[in-house]
Amino acid sequence: MRKDITVAAHPRDTRGKNEARRTRRDGLIPAIVYGAFKDPVAVSVSPREIMQIVHSSSGYNTIFNLDIEGRENTPVMVVDHQNDPVKGNLLHADLKRIDLSKRIRVAIPVNTHGEPKGVKTQGGLLEIVSRAADIECLPDEIPEHFTVDVTELLIGQSKRISDLPMSGSMKLISSPDTVIAHVVALRAEAEPAAEAAPVAEAAPAAAEPEVIKKGKKEEEGEEAKEAKPKKK
Repeated sequence: MRKDITVAAHPRDTRGKNEARRTRRDGLIPAIVYGAFKDPVAVSVSPREIMQIVHSSSGYNTIFNLDIEGRENTPVMVVDHQNDPVKGNLLHADLKRIDLSKRIRVAIPVNTHGEPKGVKTQGGLLEIVSRAADIECLPDEIPEHFTVDVTELLIGQSKRISDLPMSGSMKLISSPDTVIAHVVALRAEAEPAAEAAPVAEAAPAAAEPEVIKKGKKEEEGEEAKEAKPKKK
């Protein structure tokens, strides 16, 4: 989406880590501008202005004007940027010149609207599968986003990329069969585990072996003989 925004840029005659550090100390960041069959140009830009564009509603699809001091004023898009892994502040940006007369490929966010009947009346669950669609179109016709109405969806029904409205110079690049969102039935709760079988009662003690019983009787007989008083 093209917006009436102009960002000032200053050409950089030298490159390297030391130059990049000096640029950042001055409150700017190094950036490179390329594309449109022109030579790349090293510039310095305001990190605050670039991040405001990246975090806007149109994000990376925002086309804005870059005014390179003494060189050119050209429409560009942010195609990449590098952040400090610890502090999170912007360190570098890649800007691409845009030819407004030629179609470009962009990823457009896809939003859903409404509460599906399959959720409201059937107890289903709405699952979002795809959140963006790739299209080709002229730069001035880039939509900010697509919105899909899911109100009529029942369990087992879905909305696909082919349901997105294409207008003007828009041409769908993503597979038409790609699912955007569908309503699914909630999984039945797992059946409770079968109760553990009762512990078997302890078996009665095994009968004393016959050999042991016999041995005991013989020992008892011998003891009785010894205990009997001898005749005089």
